[in-house]
Amino acid sequence: MKNKEVISGVVGASFFALGYLALSVAVVPSLLIGAGAYVASELVLNGNKKEEILGEVSLEDKIKDARVKNKHIKDMKEEIDSIEVKKQLEEINKTTNKIINTIEKNNISNKSTYKFFDYYLPVCVNIVDRYDEIENQELTSEDSKKFMKNSIKMIDETSKAFKKILNSLYQNDIENNEAEMKVYNQMLKSDGYNQDEIEVEGEDDE
Repeated sequence: MKNKEVISGVVGASFFALGYLALSVAVVPSLLIGAGAYVASELVLNGNKKEEILGEVSLEDKIKDARVKNKHIKDMKEEIDSIEVKKQLEEINKTTNKIINTIEKNNISNKSTYKFFDYYLPVCVNIVDRYDEIENQELTSEDSKKFMKNSIKMIDETSKAFKKILNSLYQNDIENNEAEMKVYNQMLKSDGYNQDEIEVEGEDDE
């Protein structure tokens, strides 16, 4: 099964690279294309068994693997010469750590979670590794310069994207807390302990 996952990862990364690096497609559409290719490959290789795709490896194991990958990103910061890339890797490492902790704390297990673990984070690691490899070779060709430039831009976009993923996780948590506060406030009012209204998102919609 690991071979199938590797094949799917290569397919997804290839489609992403084709769109973003070769065809100059914007980063978000390229990520969506790559993610779609990854999922399609998984469906083909696994006989369209969605439960296997999501449930074959436990959330606990995926979190452990994600922490290993995130540590690798942190370690790569010391290997890379570019100050700009170092800063971005530090941000990615901090944001990824918060994402993992939030998922673990709230036991979030859905397609978005698995997409982050199975696609976004591994592709980020691959981009960083390839950047370091090319940087160490000190190549001067136009293709290598273009690759380095695109990689730096992609690492920056990844940092921004991971922050959006973290925000979306917290948004779900905020909505759950607001719903809980709304119920709590109604109970206080019904028991005569609270006469004041509190503003809770969605309260006016009911």
